[in-house]
Amino acid sequence: MSRLSNRRASSEVIIRPFDGLARIHSDAAGMDIGAHEIMVCVPGPDNTQMVRAFGTYTVDLYAIANWLQQSGVRTVAMESTGVYWIPLFETLEVRGLQCCLISATAIKRFPGRKSDVLDCQWIQTLHSYGLLADSFRTEADLVALRTLLRHRDKLIAHRSPHILHMQKSLLQMNIQLSQVLSDVTGVTGQLIIRAIVAGERDPYTLAALRNYRCKKGEDEIAKALTGTWRVEHLFVLQQSLEFFDFYTQQIEACDAEIEKTYAAIRPDWGDPDDLTPLPPKKAKSHSSNAPKGVQVRLHLKRIAGVDIIAVHGISVSLAQTIIAEIGTDMSKFPTEKNFCSWLGLAPHNEITGGKVIRSYTLKTHNRAGQAFRQAAASVIRADCAFGAFYRRLKSRLGPAQAVVATAHKIARTVYHMLKFQLEYQTISAGEYENQFREREIRYLHRKAAKLGFSLLPSTVNV
Repeated sequence: MSRLSNRRASSEVIIRPFDGLARIHSDAAGMDIGAHEIMVCVPGPDNTQMVRAFGTYTVDLYAIANWLQQSGVRTVAMESTGVYWIPLFETLEVRGLQCCLISATAIKRFPGRKSDVLDCQWIQTLHSYGLLADSFRTEADLVALRTLLRHRDKLIAHRSPHILHMQKSLLQMNIQLSQVLSDVTGVTGQLIIRAIVAGERDPYTLAALRNYRCKKGEDEIAKALTGTWRVEHLFVLQQSLEFFDFYTQQIEACDAEIEKTYAAIRPDWGDPDDLTPLPPKKAKSHSSNAPKGVQVRLHLKRIAGVDIIAVHGISVSLAQTIIAEIGTDMSKFPTEKNFCSWLGLAPHNEITGGKVIRSYTLKTHNRAGQAFRQAAASVIRADCAFGAFYRRLKSRLGPAQAVVATAHKIARTVYHMLKFQLEYQTISAGEYENQFREREIRYLHRKAAKLGFSLLPSTVNV
């Protein structure tokens, strides 16, 4: 028994994760934010830590800021817990304290004896040694715009189920309106649905409301509008239409508030004199969810200095989402590789022994990355460099990976436009293919010269 106990004692290792490290931030504080309590840890005398508990009311936030300033704290690290951190972050930022917002995964990467200390003490310890990376946060004047745009997306998402409810009610009455109209929320569809709710039942009278641009004739539309007209389904249709109108009004009010926010944002580059005309869009490329009454392109050109809507695949809605999420200051991303990695568009390589055994993109909910993916999906058949790039990679990587690679290419383009203030120069698919062919020929010449050969153009017509 004594030999076994000695063996166990000799195998025990005392873990000191911070041995050999120097404290970088001697004036750092750490916070653990909850719904009802905020734990704050500041450095004390002789390498000790002092911890206090505060409430979450506004007076408590002021008390936290006063105690931090009295303790000589200059930088504060806090975990991004839901939305509880936002009021405290903004309060401390107004007081002139440097706030470091960290994610929960950043703390889990460091081993240590966290079980016998509070979370705020562990955060303060890691931050004092400079082991916590600050999360990206866009410029302060764009935070309000980002909040409104995210709210607008939620309103559109809440409105969508009621459109499905209207279609379901019509189908249950065997009103096949969706077969003769591509969009029941369009001009013709809304006129017909509102006439049905108002009490009109004659199919030919309803079919006469069709717009002249509809492909289907009045006779076929009248056949589709012959149904059972059950009372319970008409009631559901009426309420669904009312919900649709309510959310539409809220979206329009949100667009008006977004217009005010655009006008209040500091004009970094002045009012643009002129904008390059965009290429003509193909038929049926309109967006029913696009902002109405807002000169988004002019505002974004004034804020960013460049016209990113001119980039193929980026629409007005995607452009304002991208600018609101990433901002206009690209100095926070040293290279385009860091930028695309933050977007979740860069490949994550698992390397063992110097060999890549697996490559994939990390799962992320980055809204800007999703916007670039949507932009890439819209240029699949376009006559542009991005479309030719997608079609070239699709045969080798498949459609899913080709979309991500194209989104990665569009993101790099936007990064260089914002960082170096360069306007987008459009290139057709034919010009891109010629440039790619020239690069391949130069590569083959170098490869042949390295092996001691020379390439000559073939005189045989293939």
